[in-house]
Amino acid sequence: MYYRASTQQQARRLAVAGWVRNRPDGSVEAWLEGAPDAVEALLAWMRRGPAGARVTDITVTETLPRNDADFVVTD
Repeated sequence: MYYRASTQQQARRLAVAGWVRNRPDGSVEAWLEGAPDAVEALLAWMRRGPAGARVTDITVTETLPRNDADFVVTD
């Protein structure tokens, strides 16, 4: 399973809302919101990714929530 789809699966399992998408430079960008423990758990998973993923760095920026209700993969 690919990184974005796996991230979506993990986010839904943890009840984290938001989105994940590929960026033109090949990196992945995500918006996460939910209970702080759930978001931290998803970030910990994202630092490893699914089997076969190569995660080299994660940058976290906190911002105001948008109150998303689901977690989706976007273009």
